[in-house]
Amino acid sequence: MAQDTIVILDYGSQYSQLIARRVRETNVYCNIFSWQTDAEKILALNPRGFILSGGPNSVYDDSAPTLPAYLLESSVPVLGICYGMQLLTINAGGRVARSNHREYGPADLQLNVPDTPFFADWVMENGRVWMSHGDRVEKLPDGFIPLAHTANSPFAAIADVENGRYAVQFHPEVVHTKQGTLLLRNFVQNICGCTPDWTPAHFIDEQVDAIRAQVGNGRVVLGLSGGVDSAVAAALIHRAIGEQLTCIFVNHGLLRQDEALQVIETFEREQGMSLIAVNAIEEYMDSLVGITDPEQKRRIIGEKFIRIFEQEANKLGKIEFLAQGTIYPDVIESAGKDKKDAHLIKTHHNVGGLPDDIEFELIEPLRLLFKDEVREIGSALGLPDSIIWRQPFPGPGLAIRCLGEVTWDRLQHLRQADAIFVAELAAADMLRNGTQQSFAVLLPVKSVGVMGDGRTYQEVIALRAVTTEDFMTADWARLPYALLAKVSRRIVNEVDGVNRVTYDITSKPPGTIEWE
Repeated sequence: MAQDTIVILDYGSQYSQLIARRVRETNVYCNIFSWQTDAEKILALNPRGFILSGGPNSVYDDSAPTLPAYLLESSVPVLGICYGMQLLTINAGGRVARSNHREYGPADLQLNVPDTPFFADWVMENGRVWMSHGDRVEKLPDGFIPLAHTANSPFAAIADVENGRYAVQFHPEVVHTKQGTLLLRNFVQNICGCTPDWTPAHFIDEQVDAIRAQVGNGRVVLGLSGGVDSAVAAALIHRAIGEQLTCIFVNHGLLRQDEALQVIETFEREQGMSLIAVNAIEEYMDSLVGITDPEQKRRIIGEKFIRIFEQEANKLGKIEFLAQGTIYPDVIESAGKDKKDAHLIKTHHNVGGLPDDIEFELIEPLRLLFKDEVREIGSALGLPDSIIWRQPFPGPGLAIRCLGEVTWDRLQHLRQADAIFVAELAAADMLRNGTQQSFAVLLPVKSVGVMGDGRTYQEVIALRAVTTEDFMTADWARLPYALLAKVSRRIVNEVDGVNRVTYDITSKPPGTIEWE
């Protein structure tokens, strides 16, 4: 099923994923590739347009990224953002120079030519944009005209209308540019002519066809954790191939309170899926004895998952495929193969933790979706809100929220504290409306406390709650003091081994949402 596609070429910008997110909001499909990706792979998509991201380089650096030859030869529209603008400029014969004043922060955009498809429906009174650059365009190439300016950038937006080349010095993808999504919509729809038909129903139909084509008469196993991603992947694959899918739920003892029972109830009894529940608690606890390094925890847990899948699959007969709930942030943060300049942030259980000798072919139908898109797909598939709006949970479970060595007693303490936090957030109607992810972390740190007439020396719980649109960036949730006080009081009074509670007020970046 063909669809209009926009290709985003990544030049190392911290905002590249946001460009994709904003384009998706216009119901147009897009994908991110490194500017170094092979031309054949890009052109096979028959893109209707290209967007060039910003980046940390100067176009005059010796090792500065360049424009691929196929793009210069292309007749489809191109939008350059910041560094992408400067690349378009110098390649067309213009001049870029270091600005006398580095422009970082808000600026008011003034239109030179308001009546253009690119600025269609632009509201002058809401023209605040976000700048982040040192270099700027000093001389336009032949054929380009200035569309807009700011106080410090005479060429804040330019265009070669005849050849479909557009460029902006600011960042339309960030929320600080008030009408940024409008500009991107204008580009992909008005300039590139894309049809806004990339909807949940379109995605489901496309993936159902793709899954059926990949699987044929084969059989699929899926590691069901009970989280949003694996649940939606299971529902999507089940719609495509029905009883050819078997879900394997491994109770590794690293789940939240009562989660194992909830998973079995929802998917086996309510959704009617074929589900095998494996109790592997003792096996996991033995494998994690003495392990404190988070990456080592992830590797051990990920490999054990695969081995258990293999064992259970062998009992079922011939199984060719392993399905996973990998989503786009997993791929990006794990420095996928196409992002040659990316830095590994963490090994994701769904991406970087797979053994080299895996015997299954992978099916990852959600790997190009952001979290909120996954929820939209789940809703369209008929999954209940209790699953769709479940708080995100990492594949390795509580092992990476239990800092230091993972023992059964410490897990029980963490489970209880986490359940108290979630319950109080739910009672305050802040699980869905006030936070997008919230949980407790048990620290391998002890502090002195006083309980009754005696002194205590016990561990510390850190609470984490964030607000986010896409999980690529996040801010700490400003929870009411009274709520935090109640949670703290309950944890200290009800959870053994804990005598102190702290609240994490670190944003992402510089931190990550999870602690490990």
